[in-house]
Amino acid sequence: METQPRSLRRRLLRTCATAAVVVGMLAVADGVVAFVWQEPVTALLAVRAQHQLSGRLDELESRPTPPAQLRELRKLPSADARAAAAARRLRATVADGDPIGRIVLPTLGRSFVLVAGDAAADLRTGPGVYPDTPLPGQGGTTAIAGHRTTYLAPFRKIDQLHRGDRIEVRMPYGSFTYAVDGQRIVAPTDVDVVRRAGHGLVLTACHPIYSAAQRIVVFARLVRFVPDRRRLGL
Repeated sequence: METQPRSLRRRLLRTCATAAVVVGMLAVADGVVAFVWQEPVTALLAVRAQHQLSGRLDELESRPTPPAQLRELRKLPSADARAAAAARRLRATVADGDPIGRIVLPTLGRSFVLVAGDAAADLRTGPGVYPDTPLPGQGGTTAIAGHRTTYLAPFRKIDQLHRGDRIEVRMPYGSFTYAVDGQRIVAPTDVDVVRRAGHGLVLTACHPIYSAAQRIVVFARLVRFVPDRRRLGL
């Protein structure tokens, strides 16, 4: 009579042991993937978010500039002045988490939709522009934050950017190309570093990878602006 219960217990133990081994192997695999590439679960979430953001951005870019706004833009003396006005208007009309442009890192082979804001929820969908820094075209320094291991890890390899490497930020009103000047490792509390004079763009991320002990900051200067002539009334 006891043979059957003992056999059942042995089968249950073998099943539990097998399940534990499988779970352990999956955990190890997840860790290995995160170490050599990025965390896969949040990456899938971010891929979906980027796809949705791209569609919304395409819609934004396809909208013609209203006639009244075009008339106001045409009163301004230069393409730079018109871009600044368009940037101010975009900043005033978007909410945190909304798509506002694209960032392209040619030497790293990476491109992402940019969002407004640098809160945790914003950065789960893509790189985000600090809310207290100007958009490209407004003057001053635009600061963009991004993850290095989770949520597609858009800035995982920004430590591989070298002096002279190009970074392109494509906004609805024009395209801005920057050349990397250098990089610096700073404390998380060193927030003033994003406003360093003489740099039109800074990229920031946690450093080292898998740690938030410090921040890596990449500095770049504006080398080219190509206005969207249709949207700026040129």
